[in-house]
Amino acid sequence: MGELGKVLVCLPTYNEAENIGPITARIRAAVPDAHILIADDNSPDGTGILADELAAADEQIHVLHRSGKQGLGAAYIACFHWGLARGYGVLVEHDADGSHRPEQLPELLGRLRDADVVKGSRWVSGGRVVDWPKSREILSRGGNLWTRLWLGIPVKDATGGFAAWRADTLRGIDLDKVEAAGYGFQVDLAWRAVRAGYRVAEVPITFAERVAGQSKMSTQIVIEALLLTTRWGVKYRLGQLASLFRR
Repeated sequence: MGELGKVLVCLPTYNEAENIGPITARIRAAVPDAHILIADDNSPDGTGILADELAAADEQIHVLHRSGKQGLGAAYIACFHWGLARGYGVLVEHDADGSHRPEQLPELLGRLRDADVVKGSRWVSGGRVVDWPKSREILSRGGNLWTRLWLGIPVKDATGGFAAWRADTLRGIDLDKVEAAGYGFQVDLAWRAVRAGYRVAEVPITFAERVAGQSKMSTQIVIEALLLTTRWGVKYRLGQLASLFRR
């Protein structure tokens, strides 16, 4: 499928002052040739200032300052447009809180040589989560099962946020029409890729709960993602039903 080209690791941040230094250092060590784009949503804890200091000391680290907190999906869309405009061949979604392991990035990038997008998966064989209560695991597994049942996509961890995308894949799924701003964004992207005929691969990852800082996950975010998935699924299934009657 050709060479991958330059790699850009996208790091959306909001109040990640304790994590931004360690995570960028780990990414630089794991994939030395990759560049990093920190997209900070005007964090009141000074994350943006620290990001500027990191960028001043390392020409492979860049910073995108945004006006305020607008949602994870909106931050990634901004990162993608920034990277696509500058000719990067691969764009990576990566949490800034340490829950994703940069040391597993080479495996995702390697698999991208015969896929259009590679998602790091907690729920394929070999994947696992660390320090999660059973209730959260049940919620995540259940949400992904719900997604597969409604949308019919063969992705076991559609809600996961550790992913490597070919630039051409992102260009082909019409980023400007992505609906979800929160965590439903991951499902939206995966479903668009599947419907467009792109090959979505999954590799097992270890997902660890953050050590420092405050989680952005909330009941409202989960409900938003479930409602969006259900709305998309109802429309999709009704379309399938209508097509049967037209035959």
